[in-house]
Amino acid sequence: MFNLSQNFISATVQVLSSKHLEKTPSQLSPIYSPSAEREKAARRSDKQRKPQTSPFHRALGFMVSLMANVVDQDQQWLLNCLSATLDPNPQVRCFAEASLDQASRQPGFGSALSKVAANKELAVGLRQLAAVLLKQLVKKHWQEGEDSFEPPVVSNDEKEIIRRMLLLALDDPHRKICTAIGMAVASIAVHDWPVLWPDLLPFLLNLINNQTNLNGVHGAMRCLVLLSADLDDKMVPTLIPALFPSLLTIVSSPQIYDPYIRTKALSIIYSCTSMLGTMSGVYEAETSSLIVPFLKPWMDQFSSILEIPIQSANPDDWSMRMEVLKCLNQFIQNFLSLIKSEVEVILGPLWNTFVSSLRVYEQASIEGTEDSYEGRYDSDGSEKSLESFVTQLFELMLTIVGNPRLGKVVAANVKELVYYTIAFLQMTEQQVHTWSMDANQFIADEDDATYSCRMSGMLLLEEVVNSFDGEGILAIIDAAKQWFTESQIRKAAGNASWWRIREATLFALSSLSEQLSETEESGYETSSLKHLVEQIFTEESLLGPLEYPFLYARVFTSVAKFSSLISSGLLEHFLYSAMKALTMDVPPPVKVGACRALSNHLPEAKNEIVQSQLLGLFSSLTDLLNHASDETLHMVLDTLLAAVKAGHESSTLVENMISPAILNLWASHVSDPFISIDALEVLEAIKSIPGCIHPLVSRILPYVGPILNQPQEQADGLVAGSLDLVTMLLKNAPADVVKAIYDVSFNAVIKIILQSDDHSEIQNATECLSAFISGGRQEILAWGSDSGSTMRSLLDIASRLLDPRLESSGSFFVGSYILQLILHLPSQMAVHIRDLVVALVRRMQSAQIDALKSSLLVVFARLVHMSVPNVGHFIDLLISIPAEGHDNSFAYVMLEWTKQQGEIQGAYQIKVTTSSLALLLTSRHSELAKTHVQGHLIKSGTGITTRSKAKSAPDQWVMLPLPTKIVALLADVLTEIQEQVLAADYEDSDWEEVQADGIENDKELLYSVSTSSGKAAYEHLEAMAKVFNEDQDDQYEDDLLSVADPLNQINLANYLVDFFVSFFQSDRQLLDHICESLTQSQRNAIQMVLKR
Repeated sequence: MFNLSQNFISATVQVLSSKHLEKTPSQLSPIYSPSAEREKAARRSDKQRKPQTSPFHRALGFMVSLMANVVDQDQQWLLNCLSATLDPNPQVRCFAEASLDQASRQPGFGSALSKVAANKELAVGLRQLAAVLLKQLVKKHWQEGEDSFEPPVVSNDEKEIIRRMLLLALDDPHRKICTAIGMAVASIAVHDWPVLWPDLLPFLLNLINNQTNLNGVHGAMRCLVLLSADLDDKMVPTLIPALFPSLLTIVSSPQIYDPYIRTKALSIIYSCTSMLGTMSGVYEAETSSLIVPFLKPWMDQFSSILEIPIQSANPDDWSMRMEVLKCLNQFIQNFLSLIKSEVEVILGPLWNTFVSSLRVYEQASIEGTEDSYEGRYDSDGSEKSLESFVTQLFELMLTIVGNPRLGKVVAANVKELVYYTIAFLQMTEQQVHTWSMDANQFIADEDDATYSCRMSGMLLLEEVVNSFDGEGILAIIDAAKQWFTESQIRKAAGNASWWRIREATLFALSSLSEQLSETEESGYETSSLKHLVEQIFTEESLLGPLEYPFLYARVFTSVAKFSSLISSGLLEHFLYSAMKALTMDVPPPVKVGACRALSNHLPEAKNEIVQSQLLGLFSSLTDLLNHASDETLHMVLDTLLAAVKAGHESSTLVENMISPAILNLWASHVSDPFISIDALEVLEAIKSIPGCIHPLVSRILPYVGPILNQPQEQADGLVAGSLDLVTMLLKNAPADVVKAIYDVSFNAVIKIILQSDDHSEIQNATECLSAFISGGRQEILAWGSDSGSTMRSLLDIASRLLDPRLESSGSFFVGSYILQLILHLPSQMAVHIRDLVVALVRRMQSAQIDALKSSLLVVFARLVHMSVPNVGHFIDLLISIPAEGHDNSFAYVMLEWTKQQGEIQGAYQIKVTTSSLALLLTSRHSELAKTHVQGHLIKSGTGITTRSKAKSAPDQWVMLPLPTKIVALLADVLTEIQEQVLAADYEDSDWEEVQADGIENDKELLYSVSTSSGKAAYEHLEAMAKVFNEDQDDQYEDDLLSVADPLNQINLANYLVDFFVSFFQSDRQLLDHICESLTQSQRNAIQMVLKR
């Protein structure tokens, strides 16, 4: 056995058996005695006297010993230790765990564990624990080179013993033991099969084919399930031909094998076909040859299982069908061309399962009259609920509807599909119970599209609309009309659950409102939708919020989605009802629906309606704030923001009622970025109301002043949050407000940047200081006692933020700060330009964040503009400044600039950098032609680039003269502008801002481009996509700069057209030479503007 000293074993047995715990834990720690060496010597002597045997015979002898249940002293020690790990006394448990950990590094420990796990005479708990510990030993000590490996490695002889003994235990009658043994086998197989363990698969196949030993079948199937879940492309070709025939026999023999075994067989099929599907993209012919012989037999089996109507309260039936659905999904996604006729045949049985499952689902989940097995799992941890089965059913239907080849087959029955799908969307009894008790969960499940039958059904309806266009829309409307009529019938008949199908119908319609509205705008006949929506809302307007709270809540949210289709009278009724509902004692779901309705309707509501309810509305929302959890705060704050904007005429009322509550909320959630930002948005909306900024600032300054002046004494996040609050107040504030904030906090902000080590504080303080300069401008120097001292402080800030020793995240907003200094204090900064450039280059060379480099390049671009008409002098300045690893700073800056140009974000930044590149080229400086920068990437061979390959052969680039690269970048911008204009796609695009002024003047020119002009380089367009789709929340830095800088008025399209025309006229030969190195799309873009 494993080599433990005799004294240690005796002592451990004594402690664990008698539980003498008078000693301290340190005295109980396992320590080996010197007698261990004598014992080793004695054992070596015994071995010398005995005839030598092969590892196999030694293993065989060990197994014979096992069968005889011989328990020697070492085995007894192990059993005592295993028992002690389950002891309620923590000292006993800790001692036993430490002893086992020490023993795990001794030879023979693994084989001892396998012996205990396989001994059917021992307690199941101890055997299961031994198998688990064995799996852990395999993870740590089996394979050298693995990330989890810890020495020593298990010897080859011991590995052989463990492998053989585990296989003998797979037919254990206890399922937990089978699972634990199977996990151990699978963990070993990952390393050893098939090369070092060739007999594993034959052994398992022999077990599953032995119909007289169903325990062995169970154990082998469990092992194969675990093994198949971790397959690679080398294992699958070996496994499938040998395994699939046996699995087919199992699935097709319900008279012999129980549902559990058949389900596990299907699970293995799913795992194997999933891997085949992954492989098919590279090895299409090979995977097809592997799977083709089995496709038709398996499809026949799937049909026979699905054609029988689904059974109530039978989770075994649901689980088996769910595995069939998963397999079918894989077959359709990956091998449809091989089984198209079979799939068309199986749609009938699949439809039987789909329709029959609705009644079962209604009884078990929606009505709750039968067991749905919600939240329950089988012995292997697989979910067995009805909800999971129906969700999988929807996933398969989604694949079928979305497949162009099968969509035509489904088209004839799309109305029936939609009709039944809407019925599945009804709230379950469990959801009603949970959401009634917990409004937070209701919001979370609705907003986060939680994985459920309800959400899966909605995805299917969306796919129907996307795949069948107008026919899909009509199917949705037709099914909604049928269910509305059915709900009226159920209501008249006294069915207490009539509201569920009405709510599900509204849920379906409102979730598809965007597609429905788009169809209406396109001219498709949807008058029936308008009539249906009006009819539903008119009937629901007669309901009270207490009768059917979930239906009432759904009406609120649905009205917001269909405001364009219903009368103004109905809109005003529900708006009034929503405001009133917040003041009433109604169920939480109703208040949730009311908040959502108000968030959508208040911005367009009539002033007289809002003003009449404003006092009660603010009072109710403030009360909700005080009782809302973190999950609901976002919704309440969003509603409050809409109410503040709608109540702009009641400035005193808004500020007095709302500001204290919002400030308290902000202070208590300052470390939560989501809630604190929402609170700041409300405060900013209050600030924007005429007459509110002065009382708001007066309320805030006494609070934030002490925080900023004593930053070390504040709670985490409070200083950074307070800086954000001050920055919000400074934005677009009048001069007297900026001065008041300056008096309280300016010096404190300076100190924070100079002294803090917290990067979030430095970032926020930098933004705050930029806002001070933007708002105060030259006057900021006069507000202090010494203007020279203030300027020195501002320069000290620049010095610290540009210090290469400061981590890049701390310097993140230094670019915007420097731009504010250049724009608003130009005369003071002029004398420091050389020092500034030196610091910018050093900071850029040390920057580890590309966004920081990009922001510094914008500063260089702005300096280029400031040097006009002597751009060459600025180039000379850069040439005179050394840069580590480069000829000079100009070479380095242009190398980075041309690489980063496509990553620069923001409309203002794009204008400044693009136009600056044109200015540099216009200077015709001799250094331009001498400077070379990266062009396009040189493609290196074929095949996948692995990490080792990337290290041995890094990317290589074509080096281009700087003028050529600049022209290429400008041509890419032209191409993007042309494509944007031709597509008339300005939505959510920074190009809308880039081209906003005078773009109509260029349309005639731009529309003359050939549609075959091509697209710009992929890398550039990808970067542009990031720029043009920037979230509006990130535009604050743009606002500060664009308002102050006249360069923001540049019309980039006109600017580039004028540049290329001028370049062509002044140096056509050079331009023609450069164009020879451009792509076809770049040349097309330039030629287009030259042919005006």
